[in-house]
Amino acid sequence: MTGYVPGEQPIDAGIVKLNTNENPYPPSPKVRAALRASINASVRLYPEPLTQTLCLTAAAVYGVKAPNIIAGNGSDELLSILLRSFVGAGDRVAFAVPTYSLYETLVEIQEGVCAKVEYPEDFSLPEALSAQNAALTFLCNPNAPSGTLIPLTDVVRLARAVAGILVVDEAYVDFAASEGASSIPLINQLPNLIVLRSFSKSFSLAGARIGLAFACEELVAGMLKVKDSYNVNRLSMAAANAALQDMRWMERNAARIRRSRCQLTDGLAHMGYSVYPSEANFVLARLPGRNLKPVYELLKQRKILVRYFDQPRLQDCLRITVGTPREVRLLLEEMKDIGTAV
Repeated sequence: MTGYVPGEQPIDAGIVKLNTNENPYPPSPKVRAALRASINASVRLYPEPLTQTLCLTAAAVYGVKAPNIIAGNGSDELLSILLRSFVGAGDRVAFAVPTYSLYETLVEIQEGVCAKVEYPEDFSLPEALSAQNAALTFLCNPNAPSGTLIPLTDVVRLARAVAGILVVDEAYVDFAASEGASSIPLINQLPNLIVLRSFSKSFSLAGARIGLAFACEELVAGMLKVKDSYNVNRLSMAAANAALQDMRWMERNAARIRRSRCQLTDGLAHMGYSVYPSEANFVLARLPGRNLKPVYELLKQRKILVRYFDQPRLQDCLRITVGTPREVRLLLEEMKDIGTAV
């Protein structure tokens, strides 16, 4: 098999890093205070095996019950738990493409069968996705790498139509411009729905590796059977718990990123790029029919990292993380200069 290839993580501190969708702003001061307080003799002890404290805090924030939540070492571990819980050898796993490529890797590890359905040009929900007779169906929403958002009415329709479990991966939903974009409130009416959330993006905790899954109690109880005994460490739990107690900090930073997203989108459009309507902390910029690998390589030479995907439908695209206003200006200046050279 071919393993998942994450974005580059350079050692050089002088690089403008716009390739892995990290938040350009620091986490809440409450997070830093919680981490300092947690670095004591208690680290000799195992963490809470069911992350009860974190789940109680998350339940209050998101309007569910603690037994509706399972925590993981990033939402990537929760994806692995989902595959181990619901997919055996030969079982079908459906998702629309292009999307987060880790799905395919995890299906292959589990010896499942990928049922891939092409997204339409506008990245709207493909009608064929619900008809794949899949044990598990993934919907990345907002989608990566397009940043596009499927409305909740379509999510409900999909959940009711699929044969098995629907997983809505909401790693980027906090950056959506409109309120009410999350599918979490739907878990009480859709017993086959699981919603994933990440602390890596909007909460600025990519280095802490924390994710949450929301579902009906029966599904969570089953997933708990296959998770590692102590899958989330003490420091990460403390960081996530503190982050949830300062939602205003996260929401303020998300609003700042939305403003910079508009700046980035407008600047790229003025250079002739087609930019998909993003509800994430990145944009997908396209020059139809033109391979953009040279642009990616020239930016890298100038110490700016963006993401290039050498795969069908994405070779004429660059995925660009929304940075600070200064980083966005620098990127646009360099891309404008490169545009005259390639």
